[in-house]
Amino acid sequence: MPHAVQPAWAMLAYLLAGVLFILSLRGLSSPSTSRRGNRLGMAGMLIAVVTTLITHDVASLPEILVAIAIGGGIGWITARRIAMTDMPQLVAAFHSLVGLAAVLVGIAAYLNPQAFGIVDAAGEILTVSRIEIGLGVAIGAITFSGSVIAFAKLNGNMSGAPIMLPARHVINLGTLIAIIALTGWFSVMPTADSATVFWVMVALSFLIGFLLIIPIGGADMPVVVSMLNSYSGWAAAAMGFTLSNTAMIITGALVGSSGAILSYIMCKAMNRSFISVIAGGFGVDTSASGGPAKEQRPWKRGSAEDAAFLMKEAEQVIIIPGYGMAVAQAQHVVREMGDILKKNGVRVKYAIHPVAGRMPGHMNVLLAEANVPYDEVFELEDINGEFAQTDVAFIIGANDVVNPAAKTDKTSPIYGMPVFDVDKAKTIMFIKRSMGGVGYAGVDNDVFYMDQTMMLLADAKKMVEEIVKALQH
Repeated sequence: MPHAVQPAWAMLAYLLAGVLFILSLRGLSSPSTSRRGNRLGMAGMLIAVVTTLITHDVASLPEILVAIAIGGGIGWITARRIAMTDMPQLVAAFHSLVGLAAVLVGIAAYLNPQAFGIVDAAGEILTVSRIEIGLGVAIGAITFSGSVIAFAKLNGNMSGAPIMLPARHVINLGTLIAIIALTGWFSVMPTADSATVFWVMVALSFLIGFLLIIPIGGADMPVVVSMLNSYSGWAAAAMGFTLSNTAMIITGALVGSSGAILSYIMCKAMNRSFISVIAGGFGVDTSASGGPAKEQRPWKRGSAEDAAFLMKEAEQVIIIPGYGMAVAQAQHVVREMGDILKKNGVRVKYAIHPVAGRMPGHMNVLLAEANVPYDEVFELEDINGEFAQTDVAFIIGANDVVNPAAKTDKTSPIYGMPVFDVDKAKTIMFIKRSMGGVGYAGVDNDVFYMDQTMMLLADAKKMVEEIVKALQH
């Protein structure tokens, strides 16, 4: 049973798995070591799974092999077929499965506590185990339902705009208080009388996950993804205590803490507090910072030939990718353009904002897939001082992360958010589909109308392909 004393070799195996998980996180902190980090994480998980199957009477060998074949097959096919541009949706989907797994384990432990070894002599579920089950189920349910909404928003199955329910703060706060109260009540009441409390707690936990994520707009999706990542870790850790599984506790704690730290970094990069993200509403006001009136201001339209000529004559070009590049799947042709420029003696660098795209590291992943050299990719704080000495700032599908309103307009919803100083570059080339669109924050961008800005209105991939053809002539 789970609470039996584990043999020394099993404890050492779990410790080794934990060390590999830590080294995996270390490796994933840099694109150049991310492959090694993935391999270390896979090795650690293999050790943990094999150790658990050997030391626990989980199921018969054929049943285990069938389960591994089904789950592994689905994972293999999904990983092979999924486009890199759809990675945020995939991550959200995986988070939902982790949350659901925690809920199912918690329900199984509640319905059959003897099999989990969490009962006392009188047959009552141990108080500490009740708390673990309650927390694990609640956090897991929130993770599942919240991840489902995040997936739907990211995948386009529902609007990415915030959906504001009447009195949502009162409803959310009331539901959270009810879940906490029911968890406390469940931990002290007799097992025989706890069914109603338990199932109501489960239902409210699923509900609050939907309610928390629905009012969050697309601009906050990087924070939401990392936040749900953290939730899934804490749910796994709570179930690890219920199962007395050291590997689950270590893994859950690592995922939970790293996700929380990443959420903080994302919020700092957007000049937003975690509470303001949860409260939702970022990206509602499309009239902010001038709105439609600013779209009537004069602006200059350029062609692929114009862009190619100016970049050929440049000494340095900084490329700033955004979600538009991901949607157009233009990362490969962008890398091809950069290679041609380098052959012509132009210094090419790529600038990545912490919240560019729809998940942390989204742009880094896309550029890595396109084989962009790691030493050409720079974070905001490392490259922002170079724009004043840059001939061309080439913006492809980004908007909010280059909006000077974040520095100058105190009424703007993105005021205070660190942005790239593209306005200091000698020439700005801005690829977007039309002048009518705004970023996910819902604010217009003064960069569109600057004297040194050339607007390249087209699909990002198509425009860059035309620029590549012009560079080759």
